This record gives sequence, C-alpha cells and structure tokens, in this order.
Amino acid sequence: MTVFYDTHAHLDDRCFRSDLAALLERAAHAGVTRIVSVGTDLESSREAIRLSEEHDLLRAAVGWHPNHALEAPPDLRPALRELVRHPKVVAVGETGLDYYRLPSAQGGTAADDQLFKRRQSEIFEQQLEVAAEAGLNCVVHQRGDVFEETLARLTAFRGRVRPVFHCFPGDTRALGRILDLGGLVSFTGILTFKNGQNVREALAATPLDA
Repeated sequence: MTVFYDTHAHLDDRCFRSDLAALLERAAHAGVTRIVSVGTDLESSREAIRLSEEHDLLRAAVGWHPNHALEAPPDLRPALRELVRHPKVVAVGETGLDYYRLPSAQGGTAADDQLFKRRQSEIFEQQLEVAAEAGLNCVVHQRGDVFEETLARLTAFRGRVRPVFHCFPGDTRALGRILDLGGLVSFTGILTFKNGQNVREALAATPLDA
C-alpha cells in the first residue's frame, strides 16, 4: 500500500468533533500514516496537542495565523516555547504573511493596514525565532503580494529554520528560490484552477524530496 502523510489539517475545527475517530480510521485505511493538525492560535495549538495525545496517527504544529495577528499577545514566544517542548509537536505555525484582505478593503484606513502588516511581521518573526531555537520546521502561509517579504524574513533564518510553504501558489522561479533556502512546498486544489498553469508547471518541476 502507498504511504501518505497529511502535513496540514485543522482537526480542532468543530466540524470534526462528532466523527474524528471515524475520519482517522478512514485515513489509516487509505494509507495515511501521519496527519499534522495545525494550530492557528494558542487555543487551537493546545487542542492540536491534546488530539495528538489521544490518537497515535496525529502530530501537532503550534503557532498563530497571520489573519489573527491583531488578537495575538505582544510576545508569543514564551507560550510557544512551552508548547514546542511537547514530544508530539513537529513544527511551528501556521504563520507567515497575508495581505489578501487588508482592513482598508473592509472599511478600515491605511493606518489600519499598516498596523495589521506590522503585527503580522512581528508574530512571524517571533515564531521563526522559536522554530530556530527548537530545531523545528516552520509552516509558512503566504497570500497576496507577500512573496518577496516572506522570503526575506526566511533568508535571515537560512540554515536554522526549514520553511514548509503550505498551499504553494507560485511558479517555477519562486519554487527554485524556496528550494535554494532548503525549503519544502505543498500543493492543494489550486492545481485544478483554470488560471493555475504556473502552479502545475511548478509541481512538475518539484523534486520528489521537496
């Protein structure tokens, strides 16, 4: 049987509460031997750990999603340092940058946008620091015109943090720059989009170990 890892799930979501055991049984039957449940804030990160303790199939990633940056505590690092000590935590994240829907597009101001971007950048940096300290990969979310800024952040941690680009939307050139950093990429349903030819070409060019 072919063996699969699902490296990015959000199994703390309430929609899974009634049939999680059945879901995991189906996954195992299909050849999925590991699932990483990914946190988006401290509460969901702790829940990912709790679920991993209850199910051998599960591992946890702990972090804070950029879309929730304004709700994050000023310094995430102390709480994350505690969480990454758990033996079933395998990565930090989901973190990164997301400028797809800024406050100004929802009635906010340019100043609101700057605050939102600044907080995203701050908590991204904090999570990269914790990942480097713990020797863990970092699950990277990027959406909107953020690739150059994201790569610049990661370049500062070259050799200390291995980035895993969740839901990679880029082309072969972007793929090459990520691989040059020692990073990994994952592909999702955007491969099937009519305007996703660049992503399909990137997939075709991706080495099997990346």
